[in-house]
Amino acid sequence: MPGFERWSDAERKSVNEVLETGILMRYGFDGPRQGIWKAKELEAAICERFGSQYAQLVSSGTAALTTAMSALGIGYGDEVIMPCFTFVASFEGVLSVGAVPVMVDVDESLTLNPTAVRNAITPKTKAIMPVHMCGSMADMDALQAICKEHNLLLLEDACQAIGGSYKGKQLGTIGDAGTFSFDFVKTITCAEGGVVMTNRKDVLIASDAYSDHGHDHVGVDRGADLHPFIGYNFRISELHAAVGLAQIKRLDEFLSTQKSNHAALKNILASVPEISFRTIPDPEGDSCSFISWYLPTAEITRAVIAEMKAQNVLAGNFYWFDNNWHYIRKWDHLKNALTLNALSPELKAQVIHHANKDFAASDAILSRCVSTAISLSWTSEQITEKGNRMVEIIKGVLKG
Repeated sequence: MPGFERWSDAERKSVNEVLETGILMRYGFDGPRQGIWKAKELEAAICERFGSQYAQLVSSGTAALTTAMSALGIGYGDEVIMPCFTFVASFEGVLSVGAVPVMVDVDESLTLNPTAVRNAITPKTKAIMPVHMCGSMADMDALQAICKEHNLLLLEDACQAIGGSYKGKQLGTIGDAGTFSFDFVKTITCAEGGVVMTNRKDVLIASDAYSDHGHDHVGVDRGADLHPFIGYNFRISELHAAVGLAQIKRLDEFLSTQKSNHAALKNILASVPEISFRTIPDPEGDSCSFISWYLPTAEITRAVIAEMKAQNVLAGNFYWFDNNWHYIRKWDHLKNALTLNALSPELKAQVIHHANKDFAASDAILSRCVSTAISLSWTSEQITEKGNRMVEIIKGVLKG
């Protein structure tokens, strides 16, 4: 799955071009940088590759979410509907702008359940934030219809779905804004980095300034920039952008290998009648970074996980139900609104309320789910060996 598995001379060359100039910052120093503008090049490459009109690079996927929400005007008093199965950065981004993360159930696509979304809408709802988990997409037709009906913003957290698409459109480019993470374990990496993508010029202008202390970036003299509003330092460095620029040129190579390895392993797992697979709203658009599969009961799934661990086969297989980072069941810090800086009493009460709701429907899904990460470095022999060992363990547990 992650681009670091295919590290090459292309990434080294791109980084060295920056090091040779000595200019590691993305803004200013026009003369000494000798025409090397890696961040600008990567933003242009992102727009070209994914079909977004605008792109603003930032320092992480989390920073991208915060920047996008701020640029969209999401803040105090607003509710953002999001799935209870995601990475913690999703709700961290909502809290960072002073809004309320409203968690709702997922369905067997492992993404937002549209019915749960509808049931969660209140007069305070400002946005719906689908998270395209494990490389595959939410039901964007249904979510777009809900947003249109209720005049809501649609913000895509596509941090785990680089290269995925929905009915011909790249994930992250469908809503009012979308975000990618380019951290070390993403399909393409900058080591650390992220991007806000949008087709709205106002969102681009706001994101551009917000991520650089509010600089308006008008003119050629950075010292003369005006500050139309307060911003923060979410800048990406030229070194990180250089890595991403080399990686994005290799994305189709990565996706081709990923899809081939995914198909080979899925074919082996499908030999077990008791295994079913996640629902994918647009199978052609799956980036294939994971195979997510279900067993009949939570008890069987736990037994399979335990046996995989005992036989040293667990690596790369994720049981999200017991995962500390990705499912609300273990998010005690959110359930108790534990922060270093004090939240307003109103916000804290809302966070605690929404994080402690009943998620039995999601429990019933996640407790039976295992996601297997697809490696770019597997050989065909390794895929066969891995798949056969997994099948052997699963069949052994099923036989009792």
